[in-house]
Amino acid sequence: MSATVHPHLTARHGWLGSGLGGLALLSLLVGIGSGLGAIAFRFLVLGITWIFTGHLEFGQQGWVGSTHLPWLGLAFFVVAPALGGLLYGPLIQRFAPEARGHGVPEVMAAVAVNKGCIRPQVPFVKALASALTIGSGGSVGREGPIAQIGAALASILGQGARVPVHRLRILVAAGAGGAIAATFNTPLAGLFFGLEIILRTVSLEALASIGISVAVADAIAVAAFGNTPFLTAFPATVELGSPLRYGLVLVLAVLTALVGHLFGTVLYRTEDLCDRLWAGRPEWARPAVGGLVVGVLLLALPQLYGVGYPVMYQALDGQYALWFLLVLAAGKIVATSLTLGMGGSGGVYAPSLFVGLMCGAAFGGLTHALLGTAAGTPALYAAIGMAGVFAAATGSPLTALGSIVEMTGDFQLIVPVMITVSVAALVGRAFGRGTIYTEKLLRRGTDIDLATTWRPLEETPAGALSDPGAPAHGKDGVDAAAPLSTALSQLPADGTPRAVLRDGVPAGQISLPGIVAHVLRALRGDPR
Repeated sequence: MSATVHPHLTARHGWLGSGLGGLALLSLLVGIGSGLGAIAFRFLVLGITWIFTGHLEFGQQGWVGSTHLPWLGLAFFVVAPALGGLLYGPLIQRFAPEARGHGVPEVMAAVAVNKGCIRPQVPFVKALASALTIGSGGSVGREGPIAQIGAALASILGQGARVPVHRLRILVAAGAGGAIAATFNTPLAGLFFGLEIILRTVSLEALASIGISVAVADAIAVAAFGNTPFLTAFPATVELGSPLRYGLVLVLAVLTALVGHLFGTVLYRTEDLCDRLWAGRPEWARPAVGGLVVGVLLLALPQLYGVGYPVMYQALDGQYALWFLLVLAAGKIVATSLTLGMGGSGGVYAPSLFVGLMCGAAFGGLTHALLGTAAGTPALYAAIGMAGVFAAATGSPLTALGSIVEMTGDFQLIVPVMITVSVAALVGRAFGRGTIYTEKLLRRGTDIDLATTWRPLEETPAGALSDPGAPAHGKDGVDAAAPLSTALSQLPADGTPRAVLRDGVPAGQISLPGIVAHVLRALRGDPR
């Protein structure tokens, strides 16, 4: 759903909206909001999980029912997702339909198409709906929702401060990046996420703003949860060492890239199937009925309940057989696809890491069985698997690199992970332009890469496209500092020029034919 552009976004901006000091202050506030939002959302997920199950984390114990609903026995795995869907389905349908799904595409669209505007009710609906989805057994991640929550809080703040459009976009990316950093204790990954996935362009203002937000959000999360790597069960040091291991890394990079592409394909085909099967029926009831389907899968594989971090830790600890690791990887792809296809709310960031870790650990176990210690520890390949699946699925190698290195706390992994994400991203791109994030938008007819290409022109000040030597016509004109996207709405369609005003004083004129002439000269490389 498109957001309505705040009327103040077309107004003249004060120091807070246009000054560099104002941008730094707003970025600081966005970081505080993202950090606190990530903490609040984590506790909300834990709380709802406890309400349903009697445990703060659930699923890793296997076939163990809820201590709060012991009379249900193992039927709890079927009932819980349906009950959760019955709660969050009407909530989403009534207050914020854009809160359905994995969240990140909606943030990308807000930046690329909606000028950074996100409706104020979105963060609250998204937080509650996603927490209900995860806590009741939906097999999705919490990172996509918290990214959307952080972005929405930033958008609300930016609109209230009347910042210009290009800075509102930056603040939204800063909010999303700060939320990712606070969730995983990964400031570099948060920075890359904001730039590479959300904003999709790089500038000094963007680097500074997102950097401030990420640093502040991460510091707040560290104060709450401690400064330890997210994957605490990962071995202290993992060495690559031999050429044989480099070769195995390349093989696994290609394999996990194929898995990442498969994940996206299954996800969207499942959504298509659910749309066809549910056509003409009330959307608010869709998650409840879908919850029953997800529940049957959870009854077979209870380890797929919720986000699945404890299961990832157990896999790193070598507690699962090789064949079962592959079953968990395939099951996660199906469970996540069903959860989102039937209207659930949650992210694909953690599921892609889950799938990658299982595939990588299985590959590591196999190579260790065949080659012995020469292959290295399976944990190395678990990290490579996470990087490969995530990079291929999302088309974001920098974010994948930052995520895996920081989440494991082992910076010796930089080279093998860099090789992996580069290969995996290229293999993933060979299948087409769409990623697990952008495919959702392409299906709606929104090409954010095309929108990003034109963004510098949209944000060009009107004064830069004016003709200062020509006589100005009239005293009511276009502010020279206004972005072109704003100026165009003030220009007559018949090509009549309007005055360009600098501090209220006419300083030239601007017209539609004149803008076209400026653009054509720039494309030809004409300096005039």
